[in-house]
Amino acid sequence: MADKFDLTIIGTGPGGYVCAIRAAQLGLKVAVVEKWATHGGTCLNIGCIPSKALLHATEMFEEAGHNFKALGIDIDGPRLNLSQMMAHKDKTVEANTSGIKYLFKKNKISVFSGIGSIGSANQVIVTPETGEAQTIATTNIVIASGSVSANLPGIEIDEKQVVTSTGALALEKVPGHLLVVGAGVIGLELGSVWGRLGAKVTVVEFLDRILPGMDTEVARQFQRMLKKQGVDFKLATKVTGIEKTGKGLKVKVEPAAGGTGETIECDVTLVAIGRVPFTQGLGLEVVGVETDERGRIKTDGTYQSNVPGIYAIGDVIKGPMLAHKAEDEGVAVAEILAGQAGHVNYGVIPGVVYTSPEIASVGKTEEELKEEGISYKVGKFPFSANGRAKAMLASAGFVKILADVQTDRVLGAHIVGKGAGEMIHEIAVLMEFSGSAEDLARTCHAHPTMSEAVREAAMACGDGAIHM
Repeated sequence: MADKFDLTIIGTGPGGYVCAIRAAQLGLKVAVVEKWATHGGTCLNIGCIPSKALLHATEMFEEAGHNFKALGIDIDGPRLNLSQMMAHKDKTVEANTSGIKYLFKKNKISVFSGIGSIGSANQVIVTPETGEAQTIATTNIVIASGSVSANLPGIEIDEKQVVTSTGALALEKVPGHLLVVGAGVIGLELGSVWGRLGAKVTVVEFLDRILPGMDTEVARQFQRMLKKQGVDFKLATKVTGIEKTGKGLKVKVEPAAGGTGETIECDVTLVAIGRVPFTQGLGLEVVGVETDERGRIKTDGTYQSNVPGIYAIGDVIKGPMLAHKAEDEGVAVAEILAGQAGHVNYGVIPGVVYTSPEIASVGKTEEELKEEGISYKVGKFPFSANGRAKAMLASAGFVKILADVQTDRVLGAHIVGKGAGEMIHEIAVLMEFSGSAEDLARTCHAHPTMSEAVREAAMACGDGAIHM
């Protein structure tokens, strides 16, 4: 048996590794258990980081092919070197995962390699690929095992022709026709990657809209933008089967409400219908940890399960499956265990879709405010009226701010535009301090910047924007 630890964390994705580092900073003796050869979980290895590497690379490819001439840059048409693009992606992943390894060593965190399972409330069993299992004695356990891609009944994933996000990040050639099942964040991002490289992209979505859960106006406007980029949509449609042929795939679809179906021929199908908590093999049933109807671990306000000493964070508990949400929960748990008042403000967790243009949101949507009976006002400003956006050929999109009618407090914000994921954070900070639209409108913004559109939208919640 290894030395006893104050805290043992199962999983070293964003939630797990951040929790470990914060706990070590606060003086706890920490161990982590990871079954993969590298740290970082889905996000760093086969999710957020590699997808952003390909999104950036393909955006540059698109810029060179379409916008350079307008900027006075004359070049021969860009040629795709897919193997080099994938090498850039892999190098980016390696740099990030090795960075975590360094941080563990710096913070004197003990690393155990193998599958972690719970033997009791104070024991974690580590089963390596080879050799005997090892038992870790620990005062507290944090489950940070993340999530896996959800699948459709009867559909076989081979990660070559029928792929999840994992396979879609490692295709060996550009598909002639990519069919994406699911019009959520992952499907639209990866569809954008291969669409920019020349694939025909068709998105099939069971609901009658894209980006479920996001502001309806934003989703509707963004769908128009994607259509202009060549993406085809089949909404209110479900996939009933996928058949492999000698030439590719035949995907059977039909209206979600029932009716006459059709067959779509494609080369690759990406199944991106969401993710589900990964709790298999953790031994939850051994110690009696309770889960809900969706397989998520039930926790209280301190992230503790019904079994004292066993905590859970990230994708295995309730809330948005976002890396930064898991990180904040990891910090909160570490601080709680160290006797501090760790907490997460779930009302101010930004969400970003890294397409081109990007979409970023924080706080409430109009639909949520209407449902809650809150009187609100809307301030909007288009990037087509922003000087920097015009100079960068990035005038698509807008900023939308929602504020309380009585108090002027900002309740939510939604941005569609280049760099939206970076611009959303000043609004998040404002909301953390319960700021008003007027506070934002009276804050001087550098000119010329894209962020001026944020200030103008805040002005539009009052007497009106200056440049509209």
